[in-house]
Amino acid sequence: MNAREIIIIGCNGNCVDIAEAVEALAAHGGAVKVAGFLDDADGMQGAEVAGYPVLGRIADAAKFAGAGFVNGIGSPKSYRFKADIIARAGVPVERWATVIHPTAVVSRHARIGRGTVLLANVSVGAGARIGDHCMVLQNSVISHDSTIGDCSALATGVCVSGGCAIGENCYIGGNVSIRDGVRIAPGSLIGIGAVVVKDVAAVCVAFGNPARPRA
Repeated sequence: MNAREIIIIGCNGNCVDIAEAVEALAAHGGAVKVAGFLDDADGMQGAEVAGYPVLGRIADAAKFAGAGFVNGIGSPKSYRFKADIIARAGVPVERWATVIHPTAVVSRHARIGRGTVLLANVSVGAGARIGDHCMVLQNSVISHDSTIGDCSALATGVCVSGGCAIGENCYIGGNVSIRDGVRIAPGSLIGIGAVVVKDVAAVCVAFGNPARPRA
């Protein structure tokens, strides 16, 4: 069986982690391989990142028939634009690849959406639902029956307790802890190390222990 080529949107930071996750899958017998990156930065055209070529700009995605795609762009500065970045690629829904690192532990009763990435040592509990184009970084835990909306990102070491609901286009910073049953409004950013014990009812930036919305 020929390996499916995966092209990563973006070429910095987490994008390299995604490439390494695809490499790990291939090493464990997965029929996938990294083809390269797409990025809109002028200075990256024709460059090489982590041993793979930058193949062009995001809008060039349609030129690569048969390839699968995954978006790696979504920092605290850009996470609210993820849906626009994905649309710019012009890729049919079925060609967005789901990448789950072989060390991740995912319940057979969980659902993982298209284009979503789970990096090393992520744990997803029974009944959890993770939407499309989400990014879950290393060592994060999504407990039973929690939901993560489309295009949201969880940074390293996040702990989402059971029955939580994180809306679309959220960014949850590193080492954030979220109490069971808490709801976080779409578009919100929860700052690094925050302890969220109450609902975040409106889009905002919240941080601290306990987390509070900040101006």
